[in-house]
Order: sequence, then structure tokens, then C-alpha cells
Amino acid sequence: MADVLNVTDGTFDEEIINSDIPAMVDFWAEWCGPCKMVGPVVEELAQDYKGRIKIASMDVDQNRETPGKFGIRNIPTLILFKGGEVAQTIIGAHPKSHIEEELKKLL
Repeated sequence: MADVLNVTDGTFDEEIINSDIPAMVDFWAEWCGPCKMVGPVVEELAQDYKGRIKIASMDVDQNRETPGKFGIRNIPTLILFKGGEVAQTIIGAHPKSHIEEELKKLL
């Protein structure tokens, strides 16, 4: 996950909300089967959109404040941000093509 930024409750605002480019955060947990299916897709997207969209991940078991703030009840949840605001939320495991379609709307 070299190109995927790991964010925490402490770094979320600085890295995502204050980002000068659009961002996507993958909210996941180690025990979540569907999250493990989405993980490699997120890594591919991080490479594909490097420099254009910031791709990050957050472990919901290690960070409780931010997922609570965004009302995350199911994982995986991908939240796309533009200008510090939520632009789109994708809940559950989806194919790369669907996620990429939503990312392109941020550009």
C-alpha cells in the first residue's frame, strides 16, 4: 500500500479536509472480508490517480472519532472529498470500474 496514505483521527483534517486536491478515504478493518476485496482495488486506484486524487485508508478499529463523525456504520465505506466536503459515499465492495467512475467526477 505504498501509494495509499494511512490517515488517523489526528491526521485526517490536515491530510483530507485541507487537501488541495480531491481525496478518497477507504474506511476498513482487518477482520472485514469485503474490505480485503476492496483493498487491492484501492491500491490500484492510488497508483492510477497519483498526484490527481489523494487516496487514503483508515482503520476503523484504531480510529473511532472520524468514522463516527461521518456516520459510518458499515465497512468498507469509501468517502470521496472535494474541497473538504463529502462529494460521494460508496458503501460495500464494488468493482474498480464503479469506484473509478465516481473518482472521475471529482476531477
